[in-house]
Order: sequence, then structure tokens, then C-alpha cells
Amino acid sequence: MASEAAEFIGLHGAAGASRALRLRAGKTLDPGVVERFVSEADAIVATTTTRDPRTSFLELEPAPIVEIGEADLPAIARAFGDLADLKNPFTHGHSAAVARLSVAAARQLGLDRRAVDGLEVAAHLHDLGRIGVANRVWAKTGPLTTAEWEQVRLHGYYTERILASTPVLEPVAAIAGMHHERPDGSGYHRACRGADIGMAARVLAASGAFQAMPQRRPHRVAFSAEKARDVLLAEARAGRFDPDVVTAVLDAASETPPRRRADVRPGGLSDREVEVLELVTQGCSNPEIGRRLGISRRTAEHHVQHIYTKIGVSTRAAAALFALEHELLHRP
Repeated sequence: MASEAAEFIGLHGAAGASRALRLRAGKTLDPGVVERFVSEADAIVATTTTRDPRTSFLELEPAPIVEIGEADLPAIARAFGDLADLKNPFTHGHSAAVARLSVAAARQLGLDRRAVDGLEVAAHLHDLGRIGVANRVWAKTGPLTTAEWEQVRLHGYYTERILASTPVLEPVAAIAGMHHERPDGSGYHRACRGADIGMAARVLAASGAFQAMPQRRPHRVAFSAEKARDVLLAEARAGRFDPDVVTAVLDAASETPPRRRADVRPGGLSDREVEVLELVTQGCSNPEIGRRLGISRRTAEHHVQHIYTKIGVSTRAAAALFALEHELLHRP
């Protein structure tokens, strides 16, 4: 809600943002959250322009303040990574999958435990910076303009700056921020070369690229497993990925293929409802769900509403989060 509100406020002010958000209430946005914003829109907007938001957030932390231990950091990182991935339906579960693949590949390469632990946290958080780029850029189906491409190139920088703002995460900030750097200098945002990219960052870059290929994007169809493997190997031969790292990533992927859990159906969901839920998380409309499953639009609508009732949510984003938490998303 805040992400969309900020965009509309810049275009139409608080009143225009309120009207636009109400049109999305109960669809893509939680109606309760929207109404809370609308009821205090002028005051909220005024506060955001006069105070440092970081300071405001820290002041609002409820007492007593609860601190976590280092062992809990990956779980906290996953929560934030999952939340960032909810920004777009085609990235749901991406960061968690990249973290699993990165850890497996790093162990094959013989990285020590401390390096693997840091890499796991960095992988969960590597796409936090995506929240700083407008959805219309990520969802564009055609070629990006120069200005739009510059926004995309900055998301790694945003990630790095977010993590560097706290001493606990500062050690992994550079690793996370370099996930689009390439050994031949063709990457971004710094166009680093060769030895400037550490082993952990190389593992994260290759794992992130490989995991994204079988996922559909607005500008391309999903790659088959075979095509994803061939593309990654070709990129390594061209100098854009470390060949040893690519071998480890592919070996790790073949040994631990992601799969949907088949042993549980949380919320009392039927097998068909689990299928529908997965399509909901992919951003499919009700008519598209019907076409994919060979059912009518009306039946698809009934399934979606029954799912919402069973799992206690009212928006697609909340449904996607439920699917992530219960490991219901299938990844090729």
C-alpha cells in the first residue's frame, strides 16, 4: 500500500492517492490498511515530508525491544526477502530459492561456514532494492527506455545502501549489492571486473541468474530447465560468470531440485485449490486461471474466494505470502 501510495502522491497528491487506493482495496490491497491511510492521508503525507522515516520507524518500535541472536538472522532475512518478492507476482519465492541454491553451491565450492552463513543472509536480502523501483518498470513487456534501465541498474545499489545502514548487516551489504556484477565488467551497478568480485558474490550472481530463468517475466516466457542450463554455461564461456561457480550451481540444482511439498495441505485446501493458489501467486487473472486449468471463469472465481476464506486473507499478496510460508509454490 505504501509503495503505491507514494507513487500516486507524487502524481496527484494525498486526495488523488486516496481515490486511487480505494479502487484497489479488496483487490490488490488490504482494505483495512487502505482505509487507515485514507482516514489520515493529509497528516501521513505531511509527516513523510518533514521527518526522517528511519527515525520515525525506530521511535514506533514497541517496548520492550526484543533482540535476536545471530542464529536467527537467516530467518529474519528470509521474512524481509519474501516481503520484497511480493512486489511483483513473477518474483514470488525468488530470494528464498536463490538462498537455498547459493548455500548448496557454496558448500560444494568449499567455502567456510562463516562465509556460507553470510552468503545465505545476503541471498535472502539481495533484491530488497527492487522496492525502490516503480512497478510499472518491472512489469513492462516491451524494451525499457534509457531512464527506465537506469532505474533497474540502481536496485543493487539500493540493496547495498539499505543493508549498510546497520552494523549487523553491513558485512553482507557489498555481497548482496553485487548480484548483477560480472567478471568481464558487463554487469552493474559498478561494472566490477575479475578479482573485484569475491567468491560469495560470484556464487550469488550465478545462483540468482539461474534461478530466475525458469520463472516467467513480463518481457519473456519461462525457460525450460535445459535452456536455463545451456544459457548459464554459455554465459560462463563468454566470461560473464565464473565457470567453477557455474559448475557448482548446476550440480547443486540437479541434486536438490525445488519441489512443492506434497505431504501437507494447510488451511484445508484441496489439491485443486493448491493449483489455483499457485496461479494466483503468479499474477494470473480469474479468466487466465480458468484457461490454464480447463475450467470456467466462474468456477475459477469460486475457487479463489473459497481459498481466501479458508486461509483468512482478502488480497492476492496475502495469499502469496501464505503460499510462501507453507512452501506451496512449485519451482521448475
